Amino acid sequence: MRLSDFDFPLPEENIALRPASPRDSARLLVVRPGEGFQDRIVRELPDFLEPGDALVFNDTRVIPARLFGVRIREASRVSVDATLHQRKAPHQWTAFMRPGKKLAPGDRIRFGTQHDRACAGTALDATVVEKREGGEVLLAFDLAGPDLDLAIIDRGSMPLPPYIAAKRAEDERDRADYQTVYAREDGSVAAPTAGLHFTPELLAALTARGVSSHFVTLHVGAGTFLPVKTDEVSEHRMHAEYGEVSAETAAALNAVRAAGGRVVCVGTTSLRLLESATSEEGVIGPFMAETAIFITPGYRFRAADVLMTNFHLPKSTLFMLVSAFAGTDTMRAAYEHAIATGYRFYSYGDSSLLFRAA
Repeated sequence: MRLSDFDFPLPEENIALRPASPRDSARLLVVRPGEGFQDRIVRELPDFLEPGDALVFNDTRVIPARLFGVRIREASRVSVDATLHQRKAPHQWTAFMRPGKKLAPGDRIRFGTQHDRACAGTALDATVVEKREGGEVLLAFDLAGPDLDLAIIDRGSMPLPPYIAAKRAEDERDRADYQTVYAREDGSVAAPTAGLHFTPELLAALTARGVSSHFVTLHVGAGTFLPVKTDEVSEHRMHAEYGEVSAETAAALNAVRAAGGRVVCVGTTSLRLLESATSEEGVIGPFMAETAIFITPGYRFRAADVLMTNFHLPKSTLFMLVSAFAGTDTMRAAYEHAIATGYRFYSYGDSSLLFRAA
């Protein structure tokens, strides 16, 4: 497969810069392979699920993982910004940094509260331990553990996706908008965006419908924003992300499937994690590890029956995933319909409900 196989034209006006309000008023494109499309709204989700079905949510919580500061090397000062990627130790994070070419092991970085105007009174200091591929570096902070967490919360900005950040600055509204209502496990640097559409009222309606809710945790890394740079899809390598599926959740989902219910993944993050935790025989097991699963057309799904997900970037690994799930031709047609009828794309955009292709 070539990267060009997953390209499509997307007008700028279809890219959402703010979410729908209320959250569950966003549009919902229902896609059943071979049966066409339905234009609905997220609030109507219970109409498409049956008693005994199970929703699987990613309960990760986004941290304000974008930091601005200066590189300090003798008398030289260079403005830099970092998007934290993965925590490696109580005082260490990997990060994608710009401009990466200006950094070297041993450099000191002073992160502050205001983009490139860091000062000693509000600074958070780190040392570049090593440089890695693709602009990634390993940072060792002077603080560790909870002290480092609090400093990042105080000095960091919400890591809005590049296609939003290029159009406007992050603000206080994003602190609430770019977080699911059920988020509880700190660690992500990007939101599991399908979950942004849920409200307490919608969750209550789903419970009343007889649909159970289950939670897994996948800490989304900054690698989710990186473009695919290889022309041959099979040569792309995913960045690893840490996830957990508890033994209790695994047992509950296996029981749902045994009783004839469907597993409905809310977002590609919960789907990727469940697929990583499921055996070749289709048994979901407990999982506490990193996953770099890369799902493309031809993949045989083991756990997920239905997927709720937002609309994704052209040539992205996530468009490849939905093409694998519902069929490449189906998803091309679905995206053409969505663009023509004004659906809003990406993190703050509308949603789709995809039923798995046979």
